Amino acid sequence: MTVTASQETGEAQGYRWRWVALFVILAAEVMDLLDALVTTIAAPTIQRDLGGSDSLVQWLGAGYTLAMAVGLITGGRLGDLYGRKRMFLIGAFGFTAASLLCGIAVSPEMLIAARVLQGLFGAVMLPQGLGLIKEMFPPHEMGKAFGMFGPVMTISSVGGPVLAGWLVDADFFGTGWRMIFLINLPLGLAAALAGIRFLPEFRLSNATRLDLGGVGLVSLAALLLIYPLIQGREQGWPWWTFASMAASIVVFAVFARYESRRAASGRDPLVVPGLFRKRAFTGGLVAGLAFFTGMMGFGLVFALYTQMGLGFTPLKAGLAGLPQAIGGVVGFGLAMSGLQEKLGRGLLQIGATVMAAGAAVLALTIHFAGLDVTVWQLAPGLGLVGIGMGLTMAPFFDIVLAGVEPHESGSASGTLTAVQQLGGALGSAVLGTLFFNLLADQWGFGDSMEITVWVEVGLLVLTFALSFLMPRHARPDQEPAH
Repeated sequence: MTVTASQETGEAQGYRWRWVALFVILAAEVMDLLDALVTTIAAPTIQRDLGGSDSLVQWLGAGYTLAMAVGLITGGRLGDLYGRKRMFLIGAFGFTAASLLCGIAVSPEMLIAARVLQGLFGAVMLPQGLGLIKEMFPPHEMGKAFGMFGPVMTISSVGGPVLAGWLVDADFFGTGWRMIFLINLPLGLAAALAGIRFLPEFRLSNATRLDLGGVGLVSLAALLLIYPLIQGREQGWPWWTFASMAASIVVFAVFARYESRRAASGRDPLVVPGLFRKRAFTGGLVAGLAFFTGMMGFGLVFALYTQMGLGFTPLKAGLAGLPQAIGGVVGFGLAMSGLQEKLGRGLLQIGATVMAAGAAVLALTIHFAGLDVTVWQLAPGLGLVGIGMGLTMAPFFDIVLAGVEPHESGSASGTLTAVQQLGGALGSAVLGTLFFNLLADQWGFGDSMEITVWVEVGLLVLTFALSFLMPRHARPDQEPAH
């Protein structure tokens, strides 16, 4: 029998173990956020140990985020069909097992495959938590429950790179970089075992079936785009790389046609086709792709620059990025202090401007200081980048979702989250490839980093321009997106 919160304690009080269950869900969020960040710091050490080409460094992040992007589109629906507790536990145990495979990897290929598995199981695990919170908590506690995500994710984003650098440098039991994955074992097992005891089971009686054809098409289209972007440089950009990228456009078009036909025949599509006829949503989608591509790609290239170019240890590289992380906390805090409701879209535009200004300051600092640049000289530009990032991200999802109808918000939110992850994969592919290509052309680490940062400025300018297509404010009755 499926247990519901209302059956156990009544609708007004909520599920009895809801706060314990919330910490189980937050532990899963922490694992995902840490694993999305740690390989940017550890990548040079991993490459030295396992061997492999520069593309290994890019695939460590892109493999995870690409798998996550594809999986998130259907992850929530799996919970509706087969039960949210069951799918959360499958995701948690699978994520932990994939982390073990990462930690014992003996080749670049094995590590990348394990990272893809991490992303897929993470995409099964994460959406269940948000669905469970909505079922476990009464309306008057919902805001407090969702409010826990901000501090936990902030601490993880600040501490993740530093933790990764410390674990690599500490070399516990001779594990070196492997400990950044092995640390997931106690955390993942604790979350899964606590989930067995404290998470309630929910399942929708009217859940829609999976659109496996749509999943296959969008996965193929994304792979046809990302694979040649990463591998093409090392192989001298042969003809098949351009053919593959062209084919990805064709497959995306076929996907759109397939979804339209599926919706017209009365079946549930993976993505509601009508969303793409809304200028506000499509503008926000492209703006988000540009923003997250630049943000994630910058994180990877900065870690490579500090370690390979400046000779920083992994721990020092993690500490060098702290001003950006702390700036992100400050920016997010400012947005939550009332600016988001007051300024709406304007806050997003201010954030993109501040972030672009910070990136420009960073580029000029690198230009004039060269490879003699210090952590303290990098800090002002990185701090501004972080503040702008926090100001931009805080209102982004709610502003874009204001451009769709309430009954479309579920599909729109899933699509936006998937695009956020796809932007991470594109960032590793595009900015990483640009950085390595400049190095191969004898530009030097300082010049290569400077040019990459200016490309990031260009992506932020594009984000700013596209933001004018978005709604001016979030809907007053709109539930915050997470």
